[in-house]
Amino acid sequence: MENKIIELTLSLEKSERLDKILTKELSHTRSVIQQWLKSGFVSVNGEVVKANYKAKDGDHVTIQIEEEEELTVLAENIPLEIVFEDEHLLVINKPSGMVVHPSKGHSTGTLVNALLYHVDQLSKGSESYRPGIVHRIDKDTSGLLVVAKTPQAHVGLSNQLMDHSMTRSYVAIVEGSFEHITGTVDAPLARDPHNRLKRCVQKEGKQAITHFTVIQALKETSVLRLNLETGRTHQIRAHMDFIHHPILNDPMYHPNGKNATEFGQYLHAETLGFVHPITQEKLYFESPLPKEFEEMIQELQ
Repeated sequence: MENKIIELTLSLEKSERLDKILTKELSHTRSVIQQWLKSGFVSVNGEVVKANYKAKDGDHVTIQIEEEEELTVLAENIPLEIVFEDEHLLVINKPSGMVVHPSKGHSTGTLVNALLYHVDQLSKGSESYRPGIVHRIDKDTSGLLVVAKTPQAHVGLSNQLMDHSMTRSYVAIVEGSFEHITGTVDAPLARDPHNRLKRCVQKEGKQAITHFTVIQALKETSVLRLNLETGRTHQIRAHMDFIHHPILNDPMYHPNGKNATEFGQYLHAETLGFVHPITQEKLYFESPLPKEFEEMIQELQ
């Protein structure tokens, strides 16, 4: 790894939170910048500061980050379902089974590989191996996500994710039946101490809130529509497991998930709504359930 140093002197008309200022100044998302601050990579006038530090005019900011060896990500001619596209962003309907971005040991066949082939320009984002990626959905979750082409669009979309103004709803088939038609799971999530890949409810975890509505009661299962108030890793999957209604076929959270079919968990990102960060137009998209999803509901009736 190599250390990269970023230095800048702030020119401000009024005092403002440092994380907000750096998000505007740099081509990185606010969540990445907050992680730098949390890790002690950022100092102001020689002193390490926190995200809520109120920056002042003339402050000298130094950021020293460790740069990991870059992954080589190649363009691949993989079919993509593009729902919407303009010069600033695009909305993709991702199939179940596709990983969103490359990682060590998994550098091909991802959404990013496909985007590099089909799209002329993508925002640099936070890391070189995931250009344009504003938010993710799990490999075996199908449905909608938005991708940024320009730095301005990336920052604007990331801010909507951070302030929860981007609307997202999912459909899932879960085990069991419900006494009530609607409900909310408000339970903080953190890494499972016994499995780093999983998330579980823990007091010291990050706030996570999931609202759900039963849209169809089947014999031994239920079809839910779920709305995210927060967007934690595996939030819906972990919350459904926590209330003893795991998602059907979930290989990580369902007790029989390891014996599941190739389709993966029955979780679909059905709707996506946001304000276009450049034109300020309100955009809303819907994705129909995949064929395998519909067939499973028919089978369970």
